[in-house]
Amino acid sequence: MTAFSREKGGAKAILPILLVLAAAAGTGGCSSSSLPLERPRPAPFQPAHVASAQALAPGSGFADQAGGGVFVTAAGEAVRVRLDGTRAQLVSHPGNPVVPGRVRAVFRTGPRTALVEADTGLFIADSGWMIAPSWRAKLGPGLVATAQTADGAVWLAHTSGLYRLQEGNLTELKVGGESLTGITTLAAAPAVEDAAPGLWMLRDGQPYVAVALSAHVHQVRAADIPLDENEALVSLVSLDASKDQSAELWALTTERILRLKDRRWRRVEFAQRPAQLLAAGRFLWVKSSDQLLSYDADADRWGEAMGVDMREFRFLAADESGCAWVVVGGQSAAISWGAVARVNGLYQGQKVVADGLVVRAVPPAGPAPAALLFQLGGTDILSEGPTYSLGGAEADGTPRAFSFAALEPGRQSLSVVARFLDGTETRRVVHFDYQPVGTTVLSWEQNVRAIHESRCAQCHVSGPGRSLATYALWKENAELIVKAVRDQRMPADGPLDPQLINVIQRWASSGANP
Repeated sequence: MTAFSREKGGAKAILPILLVLAAAAGTGGCSSSSLPLERPRPAPFQPAHVASAQALAPGSGFADQAGGGVFVTAAGEAVRVRLDGTRAQLVSHPGNPVVPGRVRAVFRTGPRTALVEADTGLFIADSGWMIAPSWRAKLGPGLVATAQTADGAVWLAHTSGLYRLQEGNLTELKVGGESLTGITTLAAAPAVEDAAPGLWMLRDGQPYVAVALSAHVHQVRAADIPLDENEALVSLVSLDASKDQSAELWALTTERILRLKDRRWRRVEFAQRPAQLLAAGRFLWVKSSDQLLSYDADADRWGEAMGVDMREFRFLAADESGCAWVVVGGQSAAISWGAVARVNGLYQGQKVVADGLVVRAVPPAGPAPAALLFQLGGTDILSEGPTYSLGGAEADGTPRAFSFAALEPGRQSLSVVARFLDGTETRRVVHFDYQPVGTTVLSWEQNVRAIHESRCAQCHVSGPGRSLATYALWKENAELIVKAVRDQRMPADGPLDPQLINVIQRWASSGANP
């Protein structure tokens, strides 16, 4: 057992112990060749291919499941790109103490936000702005990877150590006073031993998994990934859980791909040795020497994208709709299984506590579908344009909230199906967790004010944000506030703890009481 310390507010605080198992990482007497074998037979498909008007640099990027993303240009500038390839606004916020300068990389921090690493530090990309978070002075350039675990924490692998961003606090995790350096990959997936939610990492080429025992106590286990002699791990990615299946871990090795599903390892082999691996939501992308493969976990199908120039190919980012942003043949593009509808108001993995939510679909690019319908709880719900709202529309065209009251609490799946005149259809599936609001009525004074003072006031009382200095202003802007924190776009210094997001949503949905 070793002390688990963190840096907070410039001072070091000793927290409950971090347990580190003594077992060494290795094969545990089992080689990958002895594992059950999967030999996928990918079906060829003609992918939707949208070239970007921006020359994007190879490296890490962020893809937004509602469409578009944040990337780095060849000139070292952060740019927000729309799904059609055009550029949207992304500039330094006037309230920032410094301007970003040359940008090095972009990383995911939540379903709708990205972390931009620039010469002058770290910035949150949100709603067209790059915003300097309050903790930026504690961590300079040197990010390697990020991942978000089930408790809402964002983990940052940095050249100086491993950090956790939660409730606006950036903390460094240390073992025996030593920083956890040498981490190259992070992925969120269940541990093998007990299927507990875990943070997987490659550190100095060896696999480990960290499991939360409580809010501030983690157990770090040397993981047992079966490898053959002279076979080494390259990277790790994960697939999200669905209504019927648990999350999965996929490992790229120097020889093949290994898949951890339901606490069992399998080997996955193709005609060509895989070289790159990328995942988001329920979609996996694999690049080999001259093949681009993709796996749709919901449909349990493999496909091979045809007609893609695999020279000078690099992944940038992927989103939960099955779209991969790539640099190919010296140009950047978005590649997907097909043009699917995009969903606004509900994102993959979201915890829904309100019994009503405005959810809209944006039809696929290209010819308008003959019909667009939602599928939820075994029911087909036909929607009409131009709003394409799950709950329909008011007389003036305003989208109406859909009631989830008929759904059973727990994990649910929403599908948006676009059907075309030629008989084809495309489908977008969003898995979410429905936990309806409790009967307790929350109040601003007893439940929300403390969140406001600790996480919001610094920007929304005297700072650059919209004024939210009083209860009256919170009530007036309740819908906007709920959307911002639910989408994890606010606060600017990092997403709220999921429980605090639930408090704000419940307060607003139960009447926004004083």
